[in-house]
Amino acid sequence: MTSMQHEISLPVFGLISNAALELGVKVYVVGGFVRDILLHRPSKDIDVVVIGDGIELARLVANKLGKNTEAKFYGQFGTAMVRYKSWSVEFVGARKESYKLYSRKPIVAQGTLADDQNRRDFTINALAISLNKNDYGQLLDPFNGVDDLSKKILRTPLDPDITYSDDPLRMMRAVRFATQLGFTIEKPSFDAISRNKNRIRIVSAERVTDELNKIMMTRRPSVGFKLLFDSGLLQVFFPQMAALQGVETVNGKAHKDNFYHTLEVLDNLCATTDDLWLRWAAVLHDIAKPPTKRYDPQVGWTFHGHEFRGAKMVPGIFKMLKLPMGDKMKFVQKMVLLHLRPIVLAQEIVTDSAVRRLLFDAGDDIDSLMLLCEADITSKNEYKVKKYRDNFQLVRQKLKEIEAKDNIRNWQPPVNGEVIMTVFDLKPGKQVGLIKTAIREAVLDGVIGNNYHEAYAFMKAEGAKMGLEVVQEVEEVIEVKTNGPLPVKDSTESDE
Repeated sequence: MTSMQHEISLPVFGLISNAALELGVKVYVVGGFVRDILLHRPSKDIDVVVIGDGIELARLVANKLGKNTEAKFYGQFGTAMVRYKSWSVEFVGARKESYKLYSRKPIVAQGTLADDQNRRDFTINALAISLNKNDYGQLLDPFNGVDDLSKKILRTPLDPDITYSDDPLRMMRAVRFATQLGFTIEKPSFDAISRNKNRIRIVSAERVTDELNKIMMTRRPSVGFKLLFDSGLLQVFFPQMAALQGVETVNGKAHKDNFYHTLEVLDNLCATTDDLWLRWAAVLHDIAKPPTKRYDPQVGWTFHGHEFRGAKMVPGIFKMLKLPMGDKMKFVQKMVLLHLRPIVLAQEIVTDSAVRRLLFDAGDDIDSLMLLCEADITSKNEYKVKKYRDNFQLVRQKLKEIEAKDNIRNWQPPVNGEVIMTVFDLKPGKQVGLIKTAIREAVLDGVIGNNYHEAYAFMKAEGAKMGLEVVQEVEEVIEVKTNGPLPVKDSTESDE
């Protein structure tokens, strides 16, 4: 047996060992913490298996740690969590499990260390280190997990069909570990995932998406998505993304494979941001290409309006995957809707008006949008890529210049609805909305400056065109300003 006393020399392990001796129980460090020691990965989460009452041992350990110790006990599940300084220690009694066909919730019975190791998902997570006095620090490796670590292989301790059928979430975990660690899923195990893919339906969407988000936060999420697709899992729980895969050819003209293009965009973006929701925008930016795909004999394949259709699909996909439906969803929806705009600007002569409109629509999310669009450059043509990137730099420079000059980002009208109603003695209604829209368009087109005096004069001219008379003049209210006009609560907003 291999000794790992040096790796568990921290005082907390000795304290757990002494507490177990007092209670007359056997205790072991298991799972991910042991795996990460051998992979030289930092970890502050310790899993402890007790041959006996895990909660009783956790209480004694918490008492010995004294002040600044947080302890939670879950009698229903027979587990406890003790947090001390930066360490988090979970205690559980050794157990064996059995499963019913339509549930991943196990029927649990008290068991031995061997029972507990048998129920683990992978051999690399079935490793254990003894904290007992007679063999303190000894590594227990019944399934050759150390050898699998060295070979970078993911393998189940028992028959993979049983392991994955019992708890189908383990299939998602296999893909996640393979992506995070750069491991290969052993072929018999991968084949078992393919055979059991439909079992993922009994797992809650929240748990599946939690694993998917962990895959997306890796350095190269494309690895995980390819495994999900090749195993058939993706087609089961995220069919809209799986539908992106494939190439169709008509009259010798083919379109690119939008699934692999999406993965390339995602990996490109991951090199510049760790924003999960911007990564989701990358996953969904072309999600509506399958339903908008058309073949035109003159121009070939088109996907007209896929950004609009895609933005409409975002809420349904977020709801299906149990992702948050608030600001995060709206951010992703905005990115999907706008993702072509900077690309169009980079293809043409950039006008001030077009840049103002982009700033107006994107607001504070303009920098995120530019990152997404730059990641979307995936052509194999180096000349075309260089041209796009050079043009994007021009767009970025123009964005800075226009923002500095016109203060369009998160724009508020220099003349609001209350001023319009006061000047023309109007009540909230269509006329107020028409004048507000005309002012906004004039500012964005550069017809007038983004300031009160020009907007006020323009307002009076627009009112005259509509046959309105000036009843009362309104002077600009001078307040301390930061970046352009202060936001004003506008009771006519819905009349626009």
